Amino acid sequence: MVKEKGKPTRGVLRQSKANLIAKHNRFFANENLDFFIEHYWTVSWDLTNKDPYLAETLPYPSIHIVFEKGNSKIFGVTKGRFSTLLQGKGSVFGIKFRPGGFFPFLQKNISILTNKTIPISDLTKVNILSLESSIFEKEDDESRIKIIETWLETILPEKDPKVLIINHIIDRVKSDRSIQSVDQVSKLFSMSLRNLQRLFQEYVGVSPKWVIQRFRIQEVAELIEKEKKIHYAAMALDLGYYDQSHFIKDFKNTIGLSPEEYLKSIV
Repeated sequence: MVKEKGKPTRGVLRQSKANLIAKHNRFFANENLDFFIEHYWTVSWDLTNKDPYLAETLPYPSIHIVFEKGNSKIFGVTKGRFSTLLQGKGSVFGIKFRPGGFFPFLQKNISILTNKTIPISDLTKVNILSLESSIFEKEDDESRIKIIETWLETILPEKDPKVLIINHIIDRVKSDRSIQSVDQVSKLFSMSLRNLQRLFQEYVGVSPKWVIQRFRIQEVAELIEKEKKIHYAAMALDLGYYDQSHFIKDFKNTIGLSPEEYLKSIV
């Protein structure tokens, strides 16, 4: 039996609204695949006779394989917002790889996927339309996961110890708000800046600086939605900014809205 991970807590913009529009579920991978895969995720919606909904997220530094009828793809890390229009009735099934966890499958510099998609056929000789059809013939998530894991285990690579190093770094950056610069990461993990940058570029597809900023902006967006307030001074300080104007500029560049505009879009 597959184990549920619970709903996403960060990264989904306007999460309260999104939860009313679509059903989200997440599940852990089995022991053989857990090294590479953070979780599986599903989104389903029924907007029949209703207005379409623009779903937006601030993606994590992860590669996703997404199965959707007639539109299955491998998604690289999206450096901006990821937006998709939900309309009619549908569902998608996704595989979220751990940061660096897709490199052993592809064996190519992961930065070539950043802000791009590639066909799943680039990864496997399996007939993707047949695999896609098998997945969506099943009504329950557990049966779909069994099909996915059976396929993944046929292309399972050797475990790469660099994946563990990367995830140790990223978990620390995510949880430790005091980390505000790449220099701090370099010193914490006794790694030269050059080697750190090269590791992230090759295995993750984005820079350590991007990862730090992404986690902090995600945290601020979550806080704004939760508290329905904007604490400019505290938020700017937590993000490592010396003044509020730079914080507001980066927030808008990432979210597409100023903090005030984002708050208005929630309430």
